[in-house]
Amino acid sequence: MNIICTTLFGLETFTKEDLASIGYTPDLIHVADGTVTLETTPDNWKIDLARVNMWVRHAERVFFDVGEFDADAFEAFFDNTRALPWNDFIPEGFAFIVNGYSRKSKLYGVPALQSLSKKAIVDSLKASRGITSDTVEEDSDKGTVRITFGIVSDHVRFMIDSSGDGLHKRGYRPLTHEAPIRETLASAMVSIAHYKPFGNESLYDPFCGSGTIVIEAAMKALNIAPGKNRRFAYTSLPYIGGQPLRIALTEARDLEDLSPLDDCYFRGSDIDPSAVRSAAANAKAAGVDGFVRFNVSDFAQITPEKIHDITGFDRNLIITNPPYGGRLMTPEEADRIYRKIASVYLDRDGKCKKGIRLSVISPDDTFERATGFKADKRYKLYNGNIKCQLNNYFKLGKR
Repeated sequence: MNIICTTLFGLETFTKEDLASIGYTPDLIHVADGTVTLETTPDNWKIDLARVNMWVRHAERVFFDVGEFDADAFEAFFDNTRALPWNDFIPEGFAFIVNGYSRKSKLYGVPALQSLSKKAIVDSLKASRGITSDTVEEDSDKGTVRITFGIVSDHVRFMIDSSGDGLHKRGYRPLTHEAPIRETLASAMVSIAHYKPFGNESLYDPFCGSGTIVIEAAMKALNIAPGKNRRFAYTSLPYIGGQPLRIALTEARDLEDLSPLDDCYFRGSDIDPSAVRSAAANAKAAGVDGFVRFNVSDFAQITPEKIHDITGFDRNLIITNPPYGGRLMTPEEADRIYRKIASVYLDRDGKCKKGIRLSVISPDDTFERATGFKADKRYKLYNGNIKCQLNNYFKLGKR
């Protein structure tokens, strides 16, 4: 049995680290473009599935294997799909939905493959259950099984979605701010910036919006499981049920460290008071309200000197997802903000001002082009379908 985590491109390594952090050895973890696979066993796969859903911070969904085969023609695809043990995975009376994708394969008509898959699965269930009618009963009120096939280089894999809603929906953000960043990506930004909490550096987001980056940083530092406050689709499947979730949730609560701190390491601000109120509410829902601070402020006022006064730390990581063209404003307006960010936190040579590290995400290289300053380290990432670049500046200026 394999457990498959799908990720945004660029987050595979961090998902692998998520799995390693909860005790899975490297030989059991396999990375490919957009997926990270964990090998498990028939005895352990259900609790492993619950733990992976509970703890992966950077994956979008978690699936479990039904089976795989090679096929480069529709007939082979149909016959091999029909031969899989669908009766073991689709409870009687449950509805089921098939989605999929195809890359670098002779079979590329996804709608036709979805229809063919559905027919093959119905035929398989009819044979297993001794049904002579043309269809099988499907009642979504009983439950729905979401099936996905992936075809890559003529190799087919069928999987069942165990997560339900995407894992970026942690459950702490019922209040939505305009154009929020995905929680999975926010967590990755903190990891890529190599932020080490509880040392001599604070984390500050001057465009905090709904507070996602600050909250994700605090949750990771306090070892709060990202799946603690949400539901998962696998609990509705009778052959899995709710017991694995209860075990994983108990483990997660035992591993949290919510000891009071003398200092506040996680802060954010925004010019919009409603955004700050949302951020505070979201922090409370996430269980980190005692460890973060948000306030209303124009980012231009959050200078290195002001940050030092606010945080009390000599070193501060400025990490942010500022508004950009096509999202909340025109490209020209976004460029002006980028240049202002650079003027506040970087010197005229593009190096960090004293006490500052800067990490800014932007569509492609728009931040570098607007400011004229090449990042010391850049990473290609995706925010949903938007191709982005995380620009990290850490070299200290000499002036």
